[in-house]
Amino acid sequence: MKILMVGLGSIGQRHLRNVLALLGGKAEISAYRVRKEQAVVTETLTLEEGTDLGKKYRYDSYDDLEAALSTPPDAVFICNPSSMHIPVALAAARRGCHLFIEKPLSHNLDGIQELISLVEEKRLVALVGFQLRFHPCLIRFRRLIAEERVGNLLAVHAEVGEYLPGWHRWEDYRRMYASRMDLGGGVVLTQIHEIDYTTDLFGPPRTVYALGGHLSSLEVDVEDTAAILMECTFKGRRLPVFMHMDYLQRPPRRRCRVIGERGSITMDLRNLEVVTVDNEDRKDVYRCEAFDRNQLFLDEVEHFFACMSGEARPVVDLRTAAVGMKIAMAVRESMEAGEKVSLEF
Repeated sequence: MKILMVGLGSIGQRHLRNVLALLGGKAEISAYRVRKEQAVVTETLTLEEGTDLGKKYRYDSYDDLEAALSTPPDAVFICNPSSMHIPVALAAARRGCHLFIEKPLSHNLDGIQELISLVEEKRLVALVGFQLRFHPCLIRFRRLIAEERVGNLLAVHAEVGEYLPGWHRWEDYRRMYASRMDLGGGVVLTQIHEIDYTTDLFGPPRTVYALGGHLSSLEVDVEDTAAILMECTFKGRRLPVFMHMDYLQRPPRRRCRVIGERGSITMDLRNLEVVTVDNEDRKDVYRCEAFDRNQLFLDEVEHFFACMSGEARPVVDLRTAAVGMKIAMAVRESMEAGEKVSLEF
């Protein structure tokens, strides 16, 4: 299978390792790269000193996208900065390539509908890489909600926070795409997982109100904090969904709590547990034993290949990802205008 990698930063290298692990000698790898750094990033997000990226993985390298697509690959993994996703995806789709697009889908809504139409017209597979969809704690959380374990839901509180300079210790955080508006950064898009999974669980919001912006001393030109209130409709009832995102918290946090008439369920993705508490304070604790973070990424790439072979349908297709993008843009619009934004889907 011919695979073109577009972008070989830390996430691109992770996907490349996983493609090779799944396909082995059946994979023919090429790469389109603009940056020429050859540093190898390990699975634990450290640098492998003294190792050259090209020599380690032995791929054909291109500095021109059209040349890289001249003999069309079977699939293109788009792992470059978010602001560059759509032009690359359109070029690859025109050549008939299946698409794996790292989240977020883009940095704005431009070109997304054109890409959807092209992919559907050519009957291509396009998967957007939201690896949390494969997390065993989220799968458990979803099941408990579907079973109405705590009765009618009254409110949802989701939170994600992590200190940005600690993400890639080998790299100046001010150069990272997450720090730069021109590359599609900002906490709302970079941490769009929370928008994705809450929309999947509770439906898209009717209205969004958000406060935030660049509130810290971090040297970035994007929002580093967002406090969001979304009005959703879940099983015919109004449901407030509160969300907090930031680039500041130490230690990091990623969790979601639903409050129901008969108790609460808390999913903690840092402590790897889902805790259900009923109104009598009785607890049920589910822990993700022997958790391997890379398995999430392996699972999503394996799922992508299953979609290509017709064995599965994308868990996050372009239309689903476009809904998340529309919500994220509404969050930013609300923060800038200081008022509630209404949405239609």
